[in-house]
Amino acid sequence: MSLTEAQDREVEVVTFGCRLNACESEAITAQARVDGVKNAVVFNTCAVTGEAVRQARQAIRKARRERPEARLIATGCAVQTDPAAFAAMEELDLVLGNGAKSRAGTLSAAGPRVRVDDIFAPHLGPARTSGAFGGRARAYVEIQNGCDHRCTFCIIPFGRGNARSTPAQAVAARVAELAAAGVKEVVLTGVDLTSWGADLPNVPALGDLVKTILGEAPDLPRLRLSSIDAAEIDGALLDVLACEPRLMPHLHLSLQSGDDLILKRMKRRHSRADALTLISSVRAARPGIAIGADLIAGFPTESDAAFENSLALITEADITFLHVFPFSPRPGTPAARMPRVTPPVVKARAERLRAAGVASLSRRLNTRTGTLARAIVEAPGRARDEDYLEIAFAGPAPVGSLITGVIADHDGRRARLGAWRPL
Repeated sequence: MSLTEAQDREVEVVTFGCRLNACESEAITAQARVDGVKNAVVFNTCAVTGEAVRQARQAIRKARRERPEARLIATGCAVQTDPAAFAAMEELDLVLGNGAKSRAGTLSAAGPRVRVDDIFAPHLGPARTSGAFGGRARAYVEIQNGCDHRCTFCIIPFGRGNARSTPAQAVAARVAELAAAGVKEVVLTGVDLTSWGADLPNVPALGDLVKTILGEAPDLPRLRLSSIDAAEIDGALLDVLACEPRLMPHLHLSLQSGDDLILKRMKRRHSRADALTLISSVRAARPGIAIGADLIAGFPTESDAAFENSLALITEADITFLHVFPFSPRPGTPAARMPRVTPPVVKARAERLRAAGVASLSRRLNTRTGTLARAIVEAPGRARDEDYLEIAFAGPAPVGSLITGVIADHDGRRARLGAWRPL
């Protein structure tokens, strides 16, 4: 490659971690184009686990070997929580904090090599979107950032700062723009989604925001929520779940454990009974809704009995979609100083949780066989139903379009449509 060709290359953003990071990576890409940035690779890092940090550092080193002419930039939660570690990487040309990563001119302006500001300084960015174009199935709109809670295992508040909300009208206007452009599904995302509105005038709730969005975007077929806290689902959200079919029948809950003592040691704000009561209320409002959940395997001091409580919760709460995280200590968190469960036990418990999740998914697939699916196409031959079941189908359909058909059978992981037609 010639020097001219290298300089003309577009900015590449390498994303680690959550959907919010993916949403922000799109904002970084869009701003870099506006600013005329060329031949740069931006690493949008994650700090949730030590493994995520390791993968980011490994990717940076690999990129420097393969792209010696490129400008390498690191940003994201791992950079924000440990800027010194990334500043020490000679491969990097710029180390950028979370607060400035998509700000106009940041990637192109001259200045210090390390620019990591106080993440707890008050600031509020506009609602962002992943764009949903160029073959993407859906758009992600950021409605909230930061977190005011201090779970003992979590470093993310120190990477994201305090909770702050994007005003409802700004979010609704962005969603309406996306719907007008032909987007069929929008996902609302943030760090602590159910805290949305706590810092706004009159303290509106997440359910109020959902009602506003659906009112302002009458042509949007599907609105979905990303992961939410089981401690904070409001009555307005239950109401809109009950009466608005365009809000998808799927909630993913940040449960983390099914044992009360472990939940206390995690500094979670719900009990096992609270979680079960909430799920019962959600199902009363929206029969047939699918529930997903995050669970941590092998949290410090987790006994065999405590683990069995988490395992039993999967069946008792009928959790269909399970994200299992083997406990990984994060330096600087209280949990990192607690007595550890041995790694082989952590691994074995994670495997048992995942197996229970697979069995639960299979049970739901059994109940859905013979029913009608209304799915959004994610890739050739693959779609996602309203309740988040993965759907296989034969034949061409544009990514981002909606299809419908009767579920013929399943393979334990995904359902399969027989005949189908566009919606």
